[in-house]
Amino acid sequence: MGELTEQTGTSALEQPAAPPVEAVAPHPLDVHEARNGFAEWAITILLLVFLTTTLVQAFVIPTGSMEDTLLVGDHLLVDKMAYGPSGIISRHILPLREPQDGDIIVFRYPIDIKQTFVKRVIGVPGDHIRIVDKQVYRNGVRLNEPYVYHKTDYMQSYRDNFPAEPETHLEAPALTMLQNNVVNGELVVPAGHYFAMGDNRDFSFDSRYWGLVPRDNIMGKPLLVYWSYAASTDQFTDQSLGLRHLGDVCLHFFSRTRWNRTFKVIHGYRN
Repeated sequence: MGELTEQTGTSALEQPAAPPVEAVAPHPLDVHEARNGFAEWAITILLLVFLTTTLVQAFVIPTGSMEDTLLVGDHLLVDKMAYGPSGIISRHILPLREPQDGDIIVFRYPIDIKQTFVKRVIGVPGDHIRIVDKQVYRNGVRLNEPYVYHKTDYMQSYRDNFPAEPETHLEAPALTMLQNNVVNGELVVPAGHYFAMGDNRDFSFDSRYWGLVPRDNIMGKPLLVYWSYAASTDQFTDQSLGLRHLGDVCLHFFSRTRWNRTFKVIHGYRN
């Protein structure tokens, strides 16, 4: 189940009414104005397409793996240029950089790239990662993680003391990660990959279970919450509930909108 759902709603552009049929040919000036109007619409549409496919993109959070940083029903704008391809020319023009420890990233799920996940970067290439009794250590230093939300008091051997012998099902890339990238009881993040975890640490399906995030899978980072609506996970993941969700929004828009989260800017956290 994906961690993000892309917002792909479309709206029809109102087209000018067709001119009435006349017995005489239109004045050349009228033709010129019509062409200008068409050009303006075309440019507007092209700009909208460019902005929504190249610069920013809208998504909704359907699950609670990033609570309390991101909530189910948070609608995000994602900066797709933050980690854009750093070509010979673009890297000198655009303010691009590599993902850093503590960044929140949006990426294509490595097991199924049709799904989009959001997690926090815990380890970048070269980092040594281990978890001891729920506490994360990076390069031998215990992390200060005020954003982490623990919902359970009990310990699970693999989840809370990582890396370890798994007592649960792991995806094949995670097994490969444990076989090839563990040195002296620590996970060493390889080049071109990132270790990512959810802030709702006890209930996060993350790199511990499906492996590392390839650099090429990273799409960008969340900029802000432009709207937040309190609804169940099912309403954002079950396509059959689409009309029911729409009806729910119409009935409860004002009461269930989390107004205090509107335009909330999303930041990473540096240790």
